[in-house]
Amino acid sequence: MRDYQWLHEYCLNRFGSVAALEAHLPQPKSAAQLRAISDDRYLSTLALRVFRAGLKHSLVDAKWPAFEQVFFGFEPHKVVLMGAEHLERLMQDTRIIRHLGKLKSVPRNAQMILDVAQEKGSFGAFIADWPVSDIVGLWKYLAKHGNQMGGLSAPRFLRMVGKDTFIPTDDMVAALVAQGIIDKQPTSQRDLALVQQAFNQWQGESGRPLCQLSLMLAYTVNH
Repeated sequence: MRDYQWLHEYCLNRFGSVAALEAHLPQPKSAAQLRAISDDRYLSTLALRVFRAGLKHSLVDAKWPAFEQVFFGFEPHKVVLMGAEHLERLMQDTRIIRHLGKLKSVPRNAQMILDVAQEKGSFGAFIADWPVSDIVGLWKYLAKHGNQMGGLSAPRFLRMVGKDTFIPTDDMVAALVAQGIIDKQPTSQRDLALVQQAFNQWQGESGRPLCQLSLMLAYTVNH
């Protein structure tokens, strides 16, 4: 694999100046900012990610105020009490997207958040304290203990809340393949570990957050 210096110079050539490059790169939230996000906002964002999957984002976003209403502001202690009959009634509510599998995921993910909060004090503390040097481990935790959080849903959720992560988009995977790090979309634990190792090395060389390295890497492909 190439070192960070090559990646930096490639992106610098693309954008023309350090200022122009920096303007295109995201900034993750600090640990304190992640801790300050309430559990209901984490649940709302998690549910938003689940409903966005496979659907037009603008359609889901336009209906989200109604989702906030029917799910009690996504307060986990209230949402977790929603049983099958309640969810069936929501299937008749034309203000929201009536997808039973996705609706069922909300109380299940509320339970995960409550379980984590009981152990860690809050879901925000759990997210803030997870080391980015093992961010794929957090993806795995969310996929295992959450509902409908497989595939790219976990890293996309983390990016939405501001937790530093890379996301294996098509362009980023193509760049990793070009670097000889992996040979396909990383789904196995071995391939994910190889990707994590590469990002840890680039981060060590640059001091940049994973989300910036992820986007810089994507810029090296098809642009």
